[in-house]
Amino acid sequence: MRVSGVLHLLALIFALVATWIFISSYISFNMKTLRLPRWLDLDSQTIREYDPNPAFALGGRHRGWSVPSTAVVRTKCGLSKPCPDNFFAFKISSGAANVVGPTMCFENLVIMSPVKNNVGRGLNIALVNGTTGIVLTQKCFDMYSGDVKLLVKFLKDIPEGTLVLMASYDDPGTKMNDETRKLLSSLGSSYANQLGFRDSWVFLGAKDLKDKSPFEQFLKNNPDTNKYEGWPELLELEGCVPQKISAQPGQKAKSCLLGQPEVTRCTQAAGRMWPAWVTCS
Repeated sequence: MRVSGVLHLLALIFALVATWIFISSYISFNMKTLRLPRWLDLDSQTIREYDPNPAFALGGRHRGWSVPSTAVVRTKCGLSKPCPDNFFAFKISSGAANVVGPTMCFENLVIMSPVKNNVGRGLNIALVNGTTGIVLTQKCFDMYSGDVKLLVKFLKDIPEGTLVLMASYDDPGTKMNDETRKLLSSLGSSYANQLGFRDSWVFLGAKDLKDKSPFEQFLKNNPDTNKYEGWPELLELEGCVPQKISAQPGQKAKSCLLGQPEVTRCTQAAGRMWPAWVTCS
């Protein structure tokens, strides 16, 4: 009786092992025949080749309802929408408190970021050729304990026709003086005169700008409204800035500021189109 029981147990174990081996081999074979890219990346045309009237397919029809195909649209610098021709895409993020540094992207090129390890406390500035879009240089200036004369010299030496991208980190205003504020205002800033201790600020201007830039955000350090302890929240600015091109007097060009509904700004500079960003009439 005991021998019979042992034999039955061995037979059961053998059957289970054989079944497991068969199932494993079958699944492995079928998985090899399934090509992952084929069933993940099928477009509507491919689906129609397999079934002219699929019950449900991307780009196909289901009971008379049209199912639109979807595609991932990649924009430069991850903007919410692509820029038109003769415009440069940009995105600027200020620093977060004194923990995370700022980031600057221009035409899908990350100019400054914590990952690149080229940002610092104070003001982070990048210069870009307004015609070619080529990055000229980038620097950071310590506005808490640094020498503000270095910033003054840097601002005065900016070549004509240069785009200027700026982002604050930690403290952009302690060392700010009247001369610095005047130079920043000449680049098109509306908030340079208010910039102070631990304020958040992002800005894009130009050396020969004829009016105030529409590309600027500012948030005052206020204990009652600060998001972080001792600092306001970070700011992010994205948009499309017009390329510096020659034009006939009286011609107009649009400059779009993304992130704000129905904002259109035009330029009507005598002799050249860029950069006199003024509100269209």
